[in-house]
Amino acid sequence: MKKITKAAILARGLGSRMKKEDPNAKLDAAQDAAASQGAKGMINIGRPFLDYVISALADAGITDVCLVIGPEHDIFRNYYDAMDTKRVRIHYAIQEKPLGTANAVQSLEEFAGEDHFLVVNSDNYYPVEGLKKLTAEVRAGALGFERNTLVANSNIPAERVAAFGVLVPDTAVEPAAEGAYPLSQIREKPEPEFIEAHPEALITMNAWAFPPAIFDACAKIEPSVRGEYEITDAVRQLVEDGTPLYVYPVELGVLDLSNRGDIANVQAALAGVEVSL
Repeated sequence: MKKITKAAILARGLGSRMKKEDPNAKLDAAQDAAASQGAKGMINIGRPFLDYVISALADAGITDVCLVIGPEHDIFRNYYDAMDTKRVRIHYAIQEKPLGTANAVQSLEEFAGEDHFLVVNSDNYYPVEGLKKLTAEVRAGALGFERNTLVANSNIPAERVAAFGVLVPDTAVEPAAEGAYPLSQIREKPEPEFIEAHPEALITMNAWAFPPAIFDACAKIEPSVRGEYEITDAVRQLVEDGTPLYVYPVELGVLDLSNRGDIANVQAALAGVEVSL
């Protein structure tokens, strides 16, 4: 059975929260330098955090990884161009300006070609069990995290999770392979009333599987109120254009490396994880 073997990691973000000083965070000189650049994926926690993200993707069957970076991000190229990888090939896509996650996805058109591909964040470590659900079949999909389990098994406080976007699966139909349900609604920063009305809603942590049709969807959307092109709007447009997207419910945690206070906890959580690129 054909599987998805390409993945993109969104590493273009400005890293504003990571750049912010935190007197309680005890960083070494190398960690402080990477944090000051906002290059979250290059923060060394034994080795650069991005190595762990890529290794997990390789464990899930990914063979080609594309880093979406800015034109100024030589720190990524210098590191990976000097590495002799065995399991994955590293590619780059340039997002000229930080105009949002959907704009970042548009930069991947050459990398994707006619293939489906995964899109994940550079500051999240996703469990291999979840990634394998996305790579197992060639279809548009997303991981949907059960709220309480996500909080219990992550380093993300409940108040932050409460502001995350949600995916509402259509559980009225029979699930497809891997227990996936078609996406019914997607909501960014949902109000408490919406969550109460949709107890089946699952948290999105920006772990997606996209078809090439996502590029047309990205080209159609308008900037959000933040002035950015949002991936959630592109997903909504993709479904409206006739491509169903399936939500894979998972009861798993995700490690988040958003600010300096996260570094020690993430380093401790990944201390025993073997990395192979």
